[in-house]
Formats: sequence, C-alpha cells, structure tokens
Amino acid sequence: MKILVTGAAGYIGSVCSEVLLGRGHSVIALDDLSEGHREAVDPRGQFCKANLHDADALNEIFHAHQIDAVMHFAALCLVEESLKKPGEYYRANVAAGINLLDAMLRHGVKKLIFSSTAATYGEPENIPIPEEHATNPINPYGASKLLFERVLKEFRENSRLEYVTMRYFNAAGASGERGEDHHPETHILPILFEAALSQRGAFQIYGTDYPTADGTCVRDYVHVVDIAEAHALAVERISEIAGRVYNVGNSRGFSVREVVDTVRSVTGQEIPIRVAPRRAGDPAVLVASSERIRKELGWSPRFSDLKSMVQTAWAWKKRFPRGYTSSR
Repeated sequence: MKILVTGAAGYIGSVCSEVLLGRGHSVIALDDLSEGHREAVDPRGQFCKANLHDADALNEIFHAHQIDAVMHFAALCLVEESLKKPGEYYRANVAAGINLLDAMLRHGVKKLIFSSTAATYGEPENIPIPEEHATNPINPYGASKLLFERVLKEFRENSRLEYVTMRYFNAAGASGERGEDHHPETHILPILFEAALSQRGAFQIYGTDYPTADGTCVRDYVHVVDIAEAHALAVERISEIAGRVYNVGNSRGFSVREVVDTVRSVTGQEIPIRVAPRRAGDPAVLVASSERIRKELGWSPRFSDLKSMVQTAWAWKKRFPRGYTSSR
C-alpha cells in the first residue's frame, strides 16, 4: 500500500513511517518542517515538504503519486499554548485537515487514519476510559481534535470516506533511530533526561496533593512503536473497521513519582526535583480502556512496562544528546 503520512518529520509520524516501511508499505512523507525535523524522516520513504494549507501543493503531491491511504498526524498539540492561541489550533487541526480531505477526494483517495487524542475526553468520569465515554474537552487542543472527528463523520456520510480514529494517551519511548525532540520540550521523559544530563534545572512536579497513591498525577504511557503498530493494523484492515474509534493505551497508569524513580534507576542519575502548584485542567488520573482495539484488531503493546519505555528513550537520548542536529 502507498501511504501518505502527514507530520512525518514529527515524533510519532516519523516512527509510524518507519514501522509502515518495515511492514512492506511505501511511504510519502509530508511535513512543512515548522516543528518536525528532516533528519527524522526515514530515507526509505519519499519526502515532500508542503503545508496542508497549500491546496496547490497538495494537488501536486496527490497527482504525482498513486496514493492508496493517508495517515494524518500533522497538528499543533500543546495544551497550554492552545489556551493562549485557540485560533491557531483550529486553523491547524481543523481547517488544514479539511484541505487534506478535499484533496484526497479530488484524487479519489478515500482511506484515512486520523491521529486523535485522549484530550477529547476531558475530565474522566470513569477509569479506565472506554471509547463510549462522554467527550467534553477542556482546552482548544482537545476541542479541535474532537471537531475534526465530527468533520470526518460528515465526510463519510457524503463521500463514502473510510476512516478510523485513533485516540492515544501519553506517547513515550523511542525506536532505534527516532525519538523525541520538541522545541520547546513538554513531554516528561525528555525533560527528565535533560535534567539528568544537566541540560536544564530541577524537574518540576506539578501538584503532590492529588487523590492518588503518592499524591501525583497518574497517566497511561504507551510506547511510540506500539502506537505506530496500532496505526499500521488499522490501515491494513480499514475497510472492515471504517468509522471506528480506538483508544491506544496500556490500560494501566504510572504516577509522576513512579516515572521519576524509573528514570533515576535507568540513568543512574540523581535528578533534582522541585514541587510546583497544580496546573489548571490536569485530571488526577487518565488511563485508557484498550479492550476494543485488543479484541477487534488483535493489538497488544509489546513495551507495556514503564522501564522498557524509559530504556528505549534513554538509549536514543544517549545517541543523540542534543536531538536532531540541523536547523528545522
């Protein structure tokens, strides 16, 4: 299958491209490099630098390649930034996605895997969170992703679009060649590694008075390779499961303190900690129910324990201590 991957120079998009190529698919890797890194793109794929707002560029790409399906990762994804710049998030996560859908349909491409988020659920009422849980996002990031999910439903009703929505939880870990390198960095493992390497100051724990075993937030971490393999399974069986929504998670949670302790153990470094006040909108516990994807797609995480996730991420960080080296 020839698959167009948007956001292919980003963390999850680059690893997903690597997994797809390893499974024998062809990849057209699309990214505007505003956030991603050219070095992250697997050289076995074909890279196209383009912005999803550029309809002419999209038409050229679809015209030049006999694309069978699309995996859509390109998005803005910082919760705090979305609160300050909601317009940018709706333009990037909804308007740009509609441009992509229009280009797909103009060129007869009707298969799409959409990379969504657990942020669509908002404050959970039930743990673990099933796909049937109410969707009440509490920030523009989650709201923009949910809105595009609704757009997909409407397109399917009018164009026979086959799509699958993947709501994954906290991505972590690395493949052998590709890992996390964000600017600014917001994910817990690379921040802890930077603290371990004295590339930043003390790691901040936001709130120690949550109703959890150790008072810190609990999150469901899922290895980025497991996320990529879930997407690959979905695109390979999309005609059977079109219209479905799947959580991608481990169905178990780890607290912030557990993550810190595991990073200390793996790195052998004593990481300085500073306790800070809670951040607005941080639920105490977010854990996925992954029963549906396990049952319907036969997916199960290969890296389900926290130590394995930390070890793979740390191995990548040691190989690339400053991340991808060239400018974006």
